[in-house]
Amino acid sequence: MIGSNAFNYINVLNKAAGASWKRNEVLANNLANVSTPGYKRKDVQFQPHLQEALSGAGSLDSRVAKVNLDNIDTTIYTDHASLSYRLDGNNVDIDTESATYAENQIRYQALLDSMTQEFSRIRAVLSSR
Repeated sequence: MIGSNAFNYINVLNKAAGASWKRNEVLANNLANVSTPGYKRKDVQFQPHLQEALSGAGSLDSRVAKVNLDNIDTTIYTDHASLSYRLDGNNVDIDTESATYAENQIRYQALLDSMTQEFSRIRAVLSSR
């Protein structure tokens, strides 16, 4: 994390991009285990943690400035551990998993693009002086 208030949004976006990257790894692991008997799909939860950290009164700027990113972490959990789609006990549906993986890839790219735009805004302010 960058330790200046000018980078608050970038720090939040960076934390979200890290969570999205972790989710890509977990989803890729699910796809790799689509034929493994007894395998239960896993997923990552991050957005509810971020929403909770950013909730409260005041402007978005003030809430972002106050957020403690060290307290926001990703949670990896086993999804529908007691359910199976197949007789071998595996609950990974390759079509659903592939779509979720693609959606997460788009989210990750959007987060990186948002970080790039934030740096461009900072660069524009610094170069105008």
